[in-house]
Amino acid sequence: MTSSAQEPSSGVFVTGPGYALGEIKAHVTESAAAGRLRSAPDDLASAGFAWHYVSAPGSTAYDLARSAVSALPGEALSGGVDAVIHATCLPCNGNVGSSQAWRATRDVTHLMDYPGSRLQADFALDRAIVIGLSQQGCTSMLGAIRLGAVLLASEPQWAKVLCVTADRFPAEARYEHSYNLVSDSAAACVVTRQQAGFRLLTAHQITNGGLHGATDDETVGTYFSYVRLLVTQTLDRAGVGIGDIAWIVPQNTNQKAWQILSRMLGVEFGQVWQPSLPDHGHAISADNLINLAALADSGQLRAGQRILLVVAGYGLNWQAMLLEATGATGATA
Repeated sequence: MTSSAQEPSSGVFVTGPGYALGEIKAHVTESAAAGRLRSAPDDLASAGFAWHYVSAPGSTAYDLARSAVSALPGEALSGGVDAVIHATCLPCNGNVGSSQAWRATRDVTHLMDYPGSRLQADFALDRAIVIGLSQQGCTSMLGAIRLGAVLLASEPQWAKVLCVTADRFPAEARYEHSYNLVSDSAAACVVTRQQAGFRLLTAHQITNGGLHGATDDETVGTYFSYVRLLVTQTLDRAGVGIGDIAWIVPQNTNQKAWQILSRMLGVEFGQVWQPSLPDHGHAISADNLINLAALADSGQLRAGQRILLVVAGYGLNWQAMLLEATGATGATA
């Protein structure tokens, strides 16, 4: 089990975000009838899930990524960016080449068609370098943001890093994972030195590779203890207590889990913000940013409030990020 000790710069901000979902919206009962689920639809409904989004035939994870970047505010990419970090939960989404062409030709070039490079070209980000991130499961987006902050700290001439996560399940896949209803999805944000959006206060990750082959039940069994440890260590790194946190913005997992965790952590369940869960399901690595955008739009966010993003993913990985709202988020003073 490992964790990192390097703090991001306090002069780093996260702005955006933009996101995209699969083109086909399906009710949990429809997906049950289509054979996309393991659990009974009533069981998923009791966990808070109602709808999710599935990509149309022929649509790719890259299409989702491109749509998420296009949904960023117009000024987000102005002046260009210095790096593109493309993160995936499923490593197969780190390549947009043709598997059929690979099998027909045995030419591995078809396995090296990188979506991050395509984004760099399609959005004319000429000076940007490209980095791929694919071994942090559903925590990949927070990992990408953290890596972007570290890059800005180590490259004083850089100003912006574009972070993108995109995943599309294979067409034959079940859209349920660890008792969560899953949506094909993508999200994007910009990590910048310019004061905008949310100030990044600290970030923390725990990885237990010994649990890389955990079953769904074993994953659920470790969830509560590791999330509690993650939150405790993250707050310690920032020198704050749980009472200093205004909002917790988690991934979209079973709502009953966060009813339990809120009691374990000593926060009101009303401070746990995941309003997109019923309509969006678990949007893989995009949940935190989708819910953060909803919080910024809710009228309830106040400048100076601290927001804790929390996510768990396969690997097994747990990541958290502490942000502070600025007036540029739309938060009131």
